[in-house]
Formats: sequence, structure tokens, C-alpha cells
Amino acid sequence: MILRGHIVTPSGVVAGTLSGDTRIAAIEPASGVPDRFILPGFIDTHVHGGGGGDTMDGVAGIATLARFHLAHGTTTLLPTTITSPWPAVMDALRAVAEAQKTGVPDGAAIVGAHLEGPFISPHRLGAQPPFAIAPLPHLIDAALATGAVRVVTLAAEIEGGLAAATRFAASGVRVSLGHSAADYATARAALTAIREAGGVAGGTHLYNAMGGLEGRAPGLVGALLASDHAFAELILDLHHVHPGSFLAAHAALGERLLLITDAMRATGLGDCDSELGGQKVHISNGVARLATGGLAGSVLTMDAALRHALAQGITLPRAARLVSGNAARYLGLTDRGALAPGLRADVVVLDTDMLVTEVWVEGRRVR
Repeated sequence: MILRGHIVTPSGVVAGTLSGDTRIAAIEPASGVPDRFILPGFIDTHVHGGGGGDTMDGVAGIATLARFHLAHGTTTLLPTTITSPWPAVMDALRAVAEAQKTGVPDGAAIVGAHLEGPFISPHRLGAQPPFAIAPLPHLIDAALATGAVRVVTLAAEIEGGLAAATRFAASGVRVSLGHSAADYATARAALTAIREAGGVAGGTHLYNAMGGLEGRAPGLVGALLASDHAFAELILDLHHVHPGSFLAAHAALGERLLLITDAMRATGLGDCDSELGGQKVHISNGVARLATGGLAGSVLTMDAALRHALAQGITLPRAARLVSGNAARYLGLTDRGALAPGLRADVVVLDTDMLVTEVWVEGRRVR
């Protein structure tokens, strides 16, 4: 693999040549390179579906979404479940484990599942179906036994929530607080407990399904922004989060903020009728809504999220970290997330309009 262009490295943008095989061997300055940008492959930690496929469909659906998002520069992802009857959740986790083991030809690398629900607050369902349950020990045991769970979303204030957060954290699962009505003190205590258990804490789609930040009621949003160790996801589709709120989160969290898609099955299919967790969804002008009018996930892709960040004045190196490096650090993936010698040759090539023209996974061009 030999690529020439403006290479986005951890130390800045370098006009030069990137070479390697499955791993990056060298990045060398050069003149007269093509007017294009070379970035590390994107990492999406929260994606339900895309291209007509959904995590809850099983292995075939996971393969469909992994191939779809690869075309938009996502080279690593976590297929994400939705709150459903427990047997369906377990089937989905087993399917993710199988897809992770076998891999998806010409698809993004799967490094585990994001278990979003059912251990959430029934008062902060957002677009989740009404199948929230308490995180009983035998359910946690079953989920962990699949070997698939890499991130779990849960509400700390529900019955057994704090104990579950500690248990998942001690097992190496990233614990992301979300779909929660927790007050500041409860959220703060949970973030501390996760860290003390040796875990890594996060927040699920910051601002959404967790209430707002007020002067006398900072809530979960305030606890995440005030934390010196927690990461947080954010859906930068300009519908879920106002640009000003994104900039405030970026200023507070810096390299602990990661952009996600929260993409649903209909992503990439244009205006249409679709579903999310069995609920009817209508997509119009790039916005997915339930029959009630509430937002229902997104039809965002990671390359579009990058472009939105750039439009808000974020520099290209920082934007690259928002869609790649920060997520790699959050997940503990030390072999990817940046362009540097020795790392996986997961690479996205963009033109001057920041549109994807090439995608490489472990040094092999796949799109």
C-alpha cells in the first residue's frame, strides 16, 4: 500500500507518502502530492443499522450494516442492540459474537457489541421500545458469557443500576450512563464507582435521553461535563444536538468526546418508512421520527459527522480524533485510531470536499 496526499497524523497534517502492508510502515514528507486528505479509519461505537440491515436481524443484518458504513469510512464499529424482550437481546449478542469471530468480508471490523438497553430508565426511553428491565445478576452473567459486550448503556438510578455498573466495569466492559433520569449526585457517584472498579466510564449520546443542564439541576449532563475521566458520545447530525451544545461539550471534554452515528436500518435509503425496534419510523429530509414525532435514532454516517465538525470550526486533526482516535482510546484499541508506523493500516481517503473516495482495511483497498 502506497498513498500520497495530505496525511492527518497525531502531530498534524503532513504532505507526504504513507506506505505499509497490513500495518503502516512509514510516513514520509514529499512535495507535489495530490490534493486529497488521508485520515485514520473512522470508529463508530454506537450504530444500530444501515443500508437496510440492523443488529437485531442477526449475522446477516450485522454484515449489511458493516458493509454499508465501511463505504462511508467506518473501518471499526460496535453493532448496537435496542431495548427488546431479553431473548431477542441475547440472540443479537450471540450474533455479534459470531460476526466478530468470522469477520465480515468487505465490511468494517467488529470489535464487540454495544448493549444499549434493556437496563435503562422507563422514564427516559427516548426512541427505545418499552421493554426496560432491572439488571439482575443472572442477566448480567448471561450477557457477559457471550463474550460480545464491549460497551453497555445503563441508568445508574434504577434498581441494581450501581451494582451492575460496578460488575460490568470490573469485567472490562465500558459502562456508558444513558437513557437515565439520574440527578447529579447519583451520576457522579456512579462515575466514581466505575473508575474505582477499574473500569472506563462514558455517557450515551450526550444531551439526548438524559435531561438538560440547568444552573441548579446539572443532572447527568453536568456530571459528564464536569468529570475529569469520563468519555461521552455525541450525535452530530445537527438535529439531535445544536452546534453550540456540541462546541460546549468539545470545550469541556476535549479528547474524551467521540462522535457516533446512532444510525438506524434506513440510513442510506433516503426518505422512506422504516422501523426501529419494531416501532414505525418515517424518514424525511434526513430526519427520522417516530409516529409520536420524537426523534428515532439517526440516518447519519461518520463522514457526514466529520464534515459537520469541520463546519463548526474544528480543525481537521481534531475532527479526525473525534471520529477515530478518541473512540480508540475509549475502547482500549491501541492498534488503530491514528496514522503512525506500527498501527493497523485502516485508512480513509477524502477529496477536497471531504467526501470518501477510498477506504483501506489492514492495507487492503475495499472501497
